[in-house]
Amino acid sequence: MKTILAMLAAVLPLPAAAQAPVVRAPAGAVQGEVADGVRVFRGIPYAQPPVGTLRWKPPVALPAWQGVRQATAFGAACVQPRITAGIYANPPQRMDEDCLTLNVWSPREAKGLPVIVWIHGGALVSGYSHEGMYDGARLAAKGAVIVSINYRLGILGYLAHPALSAESPDGVSGNYGLLDQIAALRWVRDNVAAFGGDPANVTIAGESAGGLSVLYLMASPRARGLFGKAVAQSAYMIAAPELKAARHGLPAAESAGTTIARALGAADLAALRATDAQALSQGAVAKGFGPWGTVDGKVLPRQLVDTWDRGEQAPVPVLAGFNTGEIRSLRMLLPPRPADAAAYETAIRARYRDLADPFLRLYPARDMGEAMLATTRDALYGWTSLRLAIGQGAIGRAGYLYLFDHGYPAADEAGLHAFHAAEIPYVFGTTRGTAPYWPKIPDGVADRRLSAAMMDYWLSFARTGTPTAPGLPPWAPYGTAANYMMFGQVPRAATRPLPGMFALHEAAMCRRRAAGDQPWNWNAGVASPVLAPAAGCR
Repeated sequence: MKTILAMLAAVLPLPAAAQAPVVRAPAGAVQGEVADGVRVFRGIPYAQPPVGTLRWKPPVALPAWQGVRQATAFGAACVQPRITAGIYANPPQRMDEDCLTLNVWSPREAKGLPVIVWIHGGALVSGYSHEGMYDGARLAAKGAVIVSINYRLGILGYLAHPALSAESPDGVSGNYGLLDQIAALRWVRDNVAAFGGDPANVTIAGESAGGLSVLYLMASPRARGLFGKAVAQSAYMIAAPELKAARHGLPAAESAGTTIARALGAADLAALRATDAQALSQGAVAKGFGPWGTVDGKVLPRQLVDTWDRGEQAPVPVLAGFNTGEIRSLRMLLPPRPADAAAYETAIRARYRDLADPFLRLYPARDMGEAMLATTRDALYGWTSLRLAIGQGAIGRAGYLYLFDHGYPAADEAGLHAFHAAEIPYVFGTTRGTAPYWPKIPDGVADRRLSAAMMDYWLSFARTGTPTAPGLPPWAPYGTAANYMMFGQVPRAATRPLPGMFALHEAAMCRRRAAGDQPWNWNAGVASPVLAPAAGCR
């Protein structure tokens, strides 16, 4: 009875006297709240709950509802393991498979404003749309509509399996979380005008796994036309499993799915669907399941590096970048440290062969600890960011590059200068107390000014495709001059970031790809396989 009453309460018309904004969109009417001149609508469903027989199915459109749905409470986070340790620990209060919701922040009287759709990070395993640092109110107040979305995570979002492929009209499986993101973008296209946004001026944006998701969306034919600009913060263009073939050192995605199902004690698909969602999520992580996009020839036609090499990515302006201290908070990505500098240099020469000298110039043995941090950073985030900026220029679209090198006392004292995700509160204007376990960001003039500058650059990019900020340095596209913006204590325009870095990691990736049995993920530096000769690589 309580469930029925709750459902009725969610859709019954509000009294005329209710002082709250009501938006009547094609999906149905929603009632939100106003705070500091910004309307916020929380927990709006964009697809049917993927439960029961809809578990591991592409998202299904939600019929328009009648009456006015209350949108004053955030929806449940998608099911995920509870992470309770480390600076990124911020477990959601509620989790449920019924989680395909989004949130909208919009100025009052908004009309035709640029739209930013934010995709949260969390390694495709964790995270949720309403984490405090993603609060869109301050960005919206500056003249934009901000949308943050949930999408299925972990085994529930990225499981490929032969039985699931057999069910599919396309003969494929996996990528359900990515399909959720596409469904959310379709909802934005169809409904955002009612909230004051321009459906023809949508920017997708995300950090870490959200940045990886931006790359998947740029590569997916099914997302084409749903956005006109892209922001990729600390993205990583890693190798992806292919649906049916074991390639690049990765098992076939269907094979990996069969293995994890067996490890979880599920005899068949019916048993998997009958298993508790939280038990699946926790168990899959414990058994080593890695949720990645699957190269299936449909949703993701080919490896991301191949898509970019062929110039087949979305032809949109891109703003991309990374942080100087990415790995300071992600030390689990580092390989074991060699015994001494001599062992380090020996390992590099054995693995990088003719590329060893340029490698050691960039990452010298004399400061092995810093060299290893920089190697992993650059092989993942630095190389990817430059590849994005260069790749868009190659197809006649602007690619803007940044490097975030801002430190503040609490972070620097903890050895976390410009750590992974440290830029997010500055982009959203949420530097005051929204990341509970992070080093405390000071509420001083310098940090407020840096945040205001980054908000202005990001918003102008969403508005026009060109990042600008009043009274601050012009930000030129990467281009032949290798332009970029350095965000330290203040924004500073510069050229030629980390000379030689991109060429080294591009060459290593090319050789691994040509070998066919090596991924180009975290296996850099002393963890690298022996690189093949340069034949076939530019």
